Amino acid sequence: MLSTRVRATPPPLAGHLAMGTPDGAAPSLTVDSRRIVRNGRPWLPVMGEFHFSRYPRDAWREELLKIRAGGVDTVATYLFWNHHEEHRGVHRFDGGLDIRHFVELCGELGLAAVARIGPWAHGECRNGGFPDWLGDVPCAPRTDDPAYLALVRPYFARIARELRGLSHAEGGPLVAVQIENELYDQPEHLATLRRTAEEAGLTAPLWTATAWGAADIPRDVLLPLYGGYPEAFWEDAHDGWARGMRRHYFFTPIRDDHAIGADLRHTAPSGPGPDDARNPYATCELGGGMAIAYHRRPLIPAQDVTALALAKLGSGSVWQGYYLYHGCSQRQELDLPNQESQATGYPNDLPRVTYDFQAPLGEFGQARPSYHALRAQHLLIQDAGADLADMPLWLPEREPEGLDDRHTLRWSVRSDGERAFVFVNNHQPHEPLPDQHGVTFRVELPGRAVTFPSRPVTVPSGAHFVWPVGHAIGPGLRLDWASAQPVTRLPVAGVPTAVFTAVDGVTPEFAFPAGARVAPLPPGTGRAEPAADGGTVVTVTAPGTGAVLTVTGPEGRARVLVLAAGQARELHRVRLAGAERLVLCPALVVAEDDELRVHTEEERVPVALLPAPAALAGEGLGAPEPDGAFTRWQLAAPGAPPAPALARVRAAGPPPPARTGGPARRASAPEDEAFAHAAVHHVTVPAEALTGDGEVLLRLRWTGDVARAYIGGRLVADQFWYGPEWEIGLRRFAAEAVAHGVEIRVLPRPEGSRVYVDASVRAGLDAATTTAEVHAAALVPVRRLPLLARAERPAA
Repeated sequence: MLSTRVRATPPPLAGHLAMGTPDGAAPSLTVDSRRIVRNGRPWLPVMGEFHFSRYPRDAWREELLKIRAGGVDTVATYLFWNHHEEHRGVHRFDGGLDIRHFVELCGELGLAAVARIGPWAHGECRNGGFPDWLGDVPCAPRTDDPAYLALVRPYFARIARELRGLSHAEGGPLVAVQIENELYDQPEHLATLRRTAEEAGLTAPLWTATAWGAADIPRDVLLPLYGGYPEAFWEDAHDGWARGMRRHYFFTPIRDDHAIGADLRHTAPSGPGPDDARNPYATCELGGGMAIAYHRRPLIPAQDVTALALAKLGSGSVWQGYYLYHGCSQRQELDLPNQESQATGYPNDLPRVTYDFQAPLGEFGQARPSYHALRAQHLLIQDAGADLADMPLWLPEREPEGLDDRHTLRWSVRSDGERAFVFVNNHQPHEPLPDQHGVTFRVELPGRAVTFPSRPVTVPSGAHFVWPVGHAIGPGLRLDWASAQPVTRLPVAGVPTAVFTAVDGVTPEFAFPAGARVAPLPPGTGRAEPAADGGTVVTVTAPGTGAVLTVTGPEGRARVLVLAAGQARELHRVRLAGAERLVLCPALVVAEDDELRVHTEEERVPVALLPAPAALAGEGLGAPEPDGAFTRWQLAAPGAPPAPALARVRAAGPPPPARTGGPARRASAPEDEAFAHAAVHHVTVPAEALTGDGEVLLRLRWTGDVARAYIGGRLVADQFWYGPEWEIGLRRFAAEAVAHGVEIRVLPRPEGSRVYVDASVRAGLDAATTTAEVHAAALVPVRRLPLLARAERPAA
């Protein structure tokens, strides 16, 4: 039996942080040493990074809707100085650089916004976002040098002008501003930058700074924000997992990570870092994926992302921030290449264009498995985040002995002394953890102890989940415990309904206290048995859309819906036609007013709703059919577009010579001149393929080291080979792609170039020393299918 003890928790320290809205402000946003409080209620933000200036302006709204549909309620974005002042004294905030329009869109869609204003940003941008002209000015950047601050002031003043009136206290969406990035040893300069921004007219309730690497953050002036990634492109090209990333798959009170950006520091961290007792545990860079550098090209499966996020939530995080949540592309219309590269003094070469990051939403808006898998966690946070924000971390009596301990089960408890959530993680990348047999948990709360499940279970390898203790399901009705993950609670036909999903490989159980009456379960779904304490334990043997428990207590009735494990990735919660509804759909779903839009690559996709609207209509929609508690429709999309024509124009010449460069002497990407000797393929794009308004992906299967895509002679996309097929969105280039087709240039890999890829795809990279070839090309439409719902008539 695995045991932990919860003790009384002192109240949080308050009033010491120099931030928050003024007393009596409405709306209000404040922060203490434990949590963020918005409008008088604890708030646990889910923040996703999306770089507006690296994505087409006309697509911002739909992409923000996708972000919102993923359970994200806050959007963070960098402002890159070299985007907005490429030429000294010429500020650009028009078109795709219009930060005001972007933040206003966030507010229109109910999303909070965080501006990361730099002036140094990083983000794998040229010079960290510093304009090249800054290097010609005699000053010491990133210090309090008056000559440097004289350049920063007008830039900050222009940002303040753009964001005027958009702060949370003014009814706007802007909740926080981040100063600088990864500055470790100059607290006075960080404080100066905040003061400079405020003097320029920039207002926000919260002011933050990145704190990893034991950064010296000015005490109580800036909130320290942390991060953690499943892999690290900035490591050397050694075989195997980046060792420092192991820590992110354990539950621990340690917030810091010395591995992020380690190759940009000249000395190892030596200071104590921020005082965790004075600040809430907040994150801004939980790895939504990982970028690809030339020398190191990690592969990030969805479970690596979801397990890491769960581990941070189970370690006490009260602000879940992902970097990146939405991929993007480096700006190409600037005078100089805009990516991080060895040519600009960095240790790493990044692709010239792509900044996809393997993110939950890709460079062209593709919904990745991690997008769907994370959503269940985010729905739980939306539902129970106010409770979690007041629940500190409690660790078990027996903890893992170190980063290499693969045999001690990793688990934790967050509890306020009355209720609790038990977090379990039995997944880590690269080195699978074994099944854990005979597991039961004992949580000792003040005044009572809870032991569950009723029978020992096996926690499968790879499983990671949350189980509740004392979870409310309706008026006066609480579960003693459940061995299923809570997701959300909503009224269905006037009855409070709590939704859970099973953990793959574990039969769900629900323990109800004495006095709660459980109605007979639907046939074949489970059984109810009396418990020793006079309550009832329900075992759900067939979770799914029909597994509905009805429970009655002294104050009313509630239902519990227990979905199967795989259905967690299909579950959405939307507001549609005036009501909160659940949607089960394997595709991405967004909702606005009376319209549900399904983004799908498939020609047929099921859509199930609970509660069903009075009517649902749309082209290709079949008749409604009952599906347990849901109503299900089959949605047929237009057929596949005509196939593109792929032709090899020229075979590759010999590979370019292997090179190393940068301060770490790592493998270097081929120079532009090398592509004159690349294999050349031409893809003809039929005009009919680009009708409609959804994205159309050119999906390429290829072998090589590096590839570039050109349309009409213009570079539009590139990739370092790392295993998956290469996807290029054609919508933004539609007219040119039809007129000119797409030219793909592929270079073979030089012998002796030291490059890391995941072991599962190593053979493919090895083949690139003798092969540079596009093997197949397909056009894949991501259809955007609208469905119109009609609300139920109000009861007479």
